[in-house]
Amino acid sequence: MENKFEKYHLAASERIISAKLPGPRSEAILQQQQLKESEIVSYSRSMPIAIKRAKGAVVEDEDGNYLIDFFSFAGVVNVGHCNEFVMQYVRRQQENLIHALDFPTENKVQFIDKLLGHLDASVRDEFKVAFTGPTGSDAIEAAIKLAKLATGRTGVIAFQGSYHGMSTTALATTSSVTFRTGLGALTPDVHFIPYSYCYRCAFNQQKSTCRLQCASYLRSILENPHSGIQKPAAILLEPIQGEGGIVIPEDDFLREVVAIAHEHGIVVIFDEIQAGFFRTGKFLSSQHSGVVPDIYTMSKGIGGVGFPLAAIVYNKRIEKWKSGKHIGTFRSNQVGIAAGNGAFDFVAGSGLQEHVAKMSSLIRARLKELEGNVPFIGEVRGRGLFFGIEYVKDKETKQPDNEIVVKIKEACFQRGLLFEIGGQYNNVIRLLPPLIITETLIDRALAIFEAVNYSMAPALEANENVTV
Repeated sequence: MENKFEKYHLAASERIISAKLPGPRSEAILQQQQLKESEIVSYSRSMPIAIKRAKGAVVEDEDGNYLIDFFSFAGVVNVGHCNEFVMQYVRRQQENLIHALDFPTENKVQFIDKLLGHLDASVRDEFKVAFTGPTGSDAIEAAIKLAKLATGRTGVIAFQGSYHGMSTTALATTSSVTFRTGLGALTPDVHFIPYSYCYRCAFNQQKSTCRLQCASYLRSILENPHSGIQKPAAILLEPIQGEGGIVIPEDDFLREVVAIAHEHGIVVIFDEIQAGFFRTGKFLSSQHSGVVPDIYTMSKGIGGVGFPLAAIVYNKRIEKWKSGKHIGTFRSNQVGIAAGNGAFDFVAGSGLQEHVAKMSSLIRARLKELEGNVPFIGEVRGRGLFFGIEYVKDKETKQPDNEIVVKIKEACFQRGLLFEIGGQYNNVIRLLPPLIITETLIDRALAIFEAVNYSMAPALEANENVTV
């Protein structure tokens, strides 16, 4: 299986030839970006390189340095950068049709069939697809609009630690105060409640005493006339919180939330934008729990190799909008859809889901060993190739440690490893490698990661098993 995916990568290892990153060519381009592009640029602030090309899980900068991509460029390139199998679909489509508004095409019908075909067999005939604007935020906007039309209500309940996007309603349902500071009122009547975040339980419970108080709290605010929250149109949540720190809820949490919502006639929206498209080993992260919402939002990985594409998949019984009620010029870009078709076919024909399970076990074992050996990792959690490592100043008090995370990220970057930071306190390192990552690349990436972590704990620095 290893050899099957090796050919999709630019190289089998990182290679840093510059004395320090960024190298001179990257530095010159970064200076041009700083002069001419908006201050909102973010990724090149913490990972300052100018990119020349990328293939699989390896990125080459303009100075010839090779870096290992362990975040799939924000969880987008699940089948790898410029996957050659998928690129064949792209090239064929580019020769025939690129922009078609919402006219039907064979290309689009095939994609819809593949998408619906990956839902659980018992429910797939109950759902249909609406293509939205090309980003995940657009999908969130459409999903909430449909929920409002279906219920005649306007409110939304979202969760602490959530991230749903940067457009007005998507941002209003994103819990980060930092993102919303200075913007005043966004979408009204949005309320946040605690997620099932067992490591930092809002109800001060331990695993042994957990009675899903987080789910019970939802029931209490819906049924208490003095909760201050009117019955909403929708409950919006990520089945696994991504930007919030790869937070995996208790097994029955999703089931309880959906049951409570449906008792009260509330539409449930699962945001599968980041955790979906086989990131956790299954097509949708919520399929691990066997729970089905009313609406799924999808983007990122469904665009194959990075094409902007987004959609909602919703139960036909809430079909309450009419023709033209939700429109957009760039819905269902035909090249993006072709790339999505290629990605689906690649997954089906390559044994990728089995590969994800195997690579997940390798990474988990290494990270759990590291967790037991250093004093500042509070918890390692993950599913499939979706991992979060939470850093703390003290394992007993669980005081978040953002400073060490920033240092680790910079040191790993200088050695050729790229990843993102997240979590409610920005103290979680998030690892989301392309699903075609090889054992060799995992070994190289984790060798860097382990060596840097041990270097932050001087008494352990001599560990002979972690050299770079």
